[in-house]
Amino acid sequence: MKRLIIGLVLTIYGFSYGQTCNFTFLGELKDFHDGSSIESATIYIKEKDKYIVSDLDGKFKIENLCSGILTLTISHIGCETKTVSYEINNDVFKTIYLEHHLEELNEVVVNSNLKTEETSIEKSINKAVIENFSDKSLGDALNTISGVSSLNTGNTITKPMIHGLHSSRLLIVNNNVRMFDQEWGDEHAPNIDINSGNRIEVIKGANTLKYGSDAIGGLILVRPKKYMDKDSLFGSSLLSINSNGRGGNVNTELVKTYKSGYYGKFQTSYKQFGDFKAPNYYLTNSGLKNINMSLNFGLNRFEKGFDAYYSVVSNELAILQSSHIGNVNDLVAAINNEEPRIVEDFSYNIDYPRQEILHHLGKVEAHKRFKGFGKLTLQYDLQINRRKEFDLRRGDLSDTPVIDLRLFTNSLQSNLRIDYFNNLKIDTGLLLRYQQNDAISGTGVSPLIPDFDKYDAGIYVIGSYNLNETSEISAGLRYDFTSFKADGREDNTNWEEAYNYVSSNLSYSKQFNDELSLYLNYGLASRVPNPSELFSSGLHHGAARIEIGSLTLNKEIANKLIVSLEKNNENFGFSISPYYNYINDYIQLIPTGITTTVRGAFPVWEYNQVNAQIFGVDIDVNKKINECFDYNGSISLLKGDNKTENIALIHMPATNFSNSISYKNDDLNQLTISLNHKTVLQQKRYPDYNFYTYNATLQEDVYVDISSTPSSYSLFSFNSSMQFKAFKKGNIKLEFNIENLFNTSYREHLNRLRYFADELGRNFNLKIKINY
Repeated sequence: MKRLIIGLVLTIYGFSYGQTCNFTFLGELKDFHDGSSIESATIYIKEKDKYIVSDLDGKFKIENLCSGILTLTISHIGCETKTVSYEINNDVFKTIYLEHHLEELNEVVVNSNLKTEETSIEKSINKAVIENFSDKSLGDALNTISGVSSLNTGNTITKPMIHGLHSSRLLIVNNNVRMFDQEWGDEHAPNIDINSGNRIEVIKGANTLKYGSDAIGGLILVRPKKYMDKDSLFGSSLLSINSNGRGGNVNTELVKTYKSGYYGKFQTSYKQFGDFKAPNYYLTNSGLKNINMSLNFGLNRFEKGFDAYYSVVSNELAILQSSHIGNVNDLVAAINNEEPRIVEDFSYNIDYPRQEILHHLGKVEAHKRFKGFGKLTLQYDLQINRRKEFDLRRGDLSDTPVIDLRLFTNSLQSNLRIDYFNNLKIDTGLLLRYQQNDAISGTGVSPLIPDFDKYDAGIYVIGSYNLNETSEISAGLRYDFTSFKADGREDNTNWEEAYNYVSSNLSYSKQFNDELSLYLNYGLASRVPNPSELFSSGLHHGAARIEIGSLTLNKEIANKLIVSLEKNNENFGFSISPYYNYINDYIQLIPTGITTTVRGAFPVWEYNQVNAQIFGVDIDVNKKINECFDYNGSISLLKGDNKTENIALIHMPATNFSNSISYKNDDLNQLTISLNHKTVLQQKRYPDYNFYTYNATLQEDVYVDISSTPSSYSLFSFNSSMQFKAFKKGNIKLEFNIENLFNTSYREHLNRLRYFADELGRNFNLKIKINY
């Protein structure tokens, strides 16, 4: 027994004596981009449970290490915390690279004034505002921003306008994918479920070269949320119920994240409304039904990662029945009468005329960083848009759409960001895109838009340079090539055309102090005619008019200058943004008369080109009255001129201003109460396109006034919310809102159906959101 004990002791002693613990680890910390040393970084040594700090040269030393694994966690202000492990069996020297650029870190808090596009004039909508419009459209949400209005077809089809421009003059980017969904039509709203986004940014300037050359009006970015690298599972459900339309929306999302950087998200929403109600009558056939779903998964690491995204949006939209006219008498009567010619009881039925749109979007994006150089991103995206428009038809074609279009778009693009230099960043990239439009046969009528193939290629370079600690300048240049190949019309000959165009921008920003800043942006933007402007030839049923395009249209060239002076502090802030936009060969669609077809009498609208100028100013003010009360106000003034004919431009927004007073008490379950007001003045500057037409029934010429605009109007709304702790890691938020508080009867001149009916009356809204 004695020998056994002695032997065991000797064995343990020999093992301990043989364990080597005299190794040394020498480390050096450098910036990933420019290789500069990172001093005063904190290094936590897991195996020794101690901390050390890097010296002025970014170096550190760990002595008396044993054989085995060494785990270091390195942190530094402005850097992404990094954990590394090494196997120690001899002396080791390692260079460890850290990311030292704050804008690359995971997004935790989004400042409403954050400018993600260098020296751009930008306004943002955060997640809380998006949730307020969860049962409405992208255009409705954007209407809360000064300088942004909308072109409406009834109350369910809303197209955003920035400084009086809409449709293909705006770039709408969803999850870094530029949207293509037959956006050329006045009644073709963006097929985006705003519930899938975390932030919406509106860039009013022309600093959009990364996304395209043709943002003559501006850029709308719908951005997803970035998630922290940690093991977590969370989600939310939002239910919205409305009195007007007797419907609402339910949205649910579930997010799973991992410490390794992997993440996944599922989101879906369902929306349904019946006939909406004006103050004095129901708007027969004005309901809608939307089903939306999105999936997102990827890897969110600094040095490399990927993001895969898929969404499907299914919209079924009713078009006000009274808006489809059968003869000139109907149009004249509609303009002169106070009520629609068809008023029925409430119904959930979506009858003719109506639209069905199905939009698929898929994206795969990957990035890789290279030490001492920059970040390379590659992306492929695919979109399929199917649009059907139904009219009242009889016989075998009663359930057949009069317009059936399928648009297929796929794009391959790259972006290389070079951020090796301290004060200079360079972005450069390539784009290849193929688009095919298929006018589905069997509708029984000639397609409004023919089959066509469209090819796009583009290259750009953008640079931003910090002149000093308070000022920055950026400039960019982009070249694009576009080729159209379309089927012929009556002569059965194919039509081909190619366009070359260049765009550029120059921006400057100056931060005078912590509160006051100045932004200037000049942009040269070019836009080729869209398919509707080129090829339209016939009755556009959704718009209830004959539309005539022209194959001789030139590309538009716009020069836009915008300045923004901004002040922000805890108690007071303002933004003053004047702008001027001169557009050569501006393409407009104007009424030219009425023609009679086998389907009835319809107004005729034709495309032509003029030189145009648009200038105005957007002003925003916010004031903290005291600890509980805040004031927000804004005003937008705009003037658009047809310089060729020396008359006003058609469809320009009227002067409008808004005010809001809000109360917030965090101690009372985060109670918020706000009273909001908006006034839109009558648009008294409009071109006179009124005309006379012969009425066969009356056997005389009648005057058709399609240009005069409705009177001014003011609307008030009420909003309130409270939040309650429901369970350990979740809460419930309740909202109660009233829109059009005083049930005001009014008509908006930018609503294409203003001839036929009033806008919506009062609406009571209840929202219940559960975070879990």
